[in-house]
Amino acid sequence: MLARPVPGRTTADAEGEVVVLLIGMRINHFRAVRHWLPVAVGMMRMLRELGKAPERGLLGHVLLTASPRTYYVVQYWESKAKLYAYAHAADMSHRRAWTIFNRREKAGKVRQHVGMWHEAYVVPEGSYESIYSDMPAFGLAAAHGQVPVEKRGRYAKDRFAHRSAKAKVAEEAE
Repeated sequence: MLARPVPGRTTADAEGEVVVLLIGMRINHFRAVRHWLPVAVGMMRMLRELGKAPERGLLGHVLLTASPRTYYVVQYWESKAKLYAYAHAADMSHRRAWTIFNRREKAGKVRQHVGMWHEAYVVPEGSYESIYSDMPAFGLAAAHGQVPVEKRGRYAKDRFAHRSAKAKVAEEAE
């Protein structure tokens, strides 16, 4: 099902800090399918698993490619604590997949065939902004909701300056 564009300019309805995880793989040897295919399949399995368990904290994700060799996922998380909890949960796919990958890497079985990487960011309120023009909810807006840009400010500097009610109360208490 295709999402319909929301007319006009909108922005993400994120409040508080935003947790973003970029995670991906690079196929170093295309013919080494038995090395990189399990990594790709494992990531899709984890995304399905998280989609069925929203209480785990994954708010949304976008699948992207940087080249025919490099694929990654931008993930938006409810909190750093929930991201860590999922990564270490014995009953979820990530821990098992990471254990297998580490074991195979130490044995030299995946070395040079497939590359893995991730970057995690905890972005405090006031350090992010977004704008979407005639777009369905995408990225940060898909994860946190989408509001008319006027609600947060016409200019990027205004959207950066936006503070949630919770942040305003905390600032007043200081």
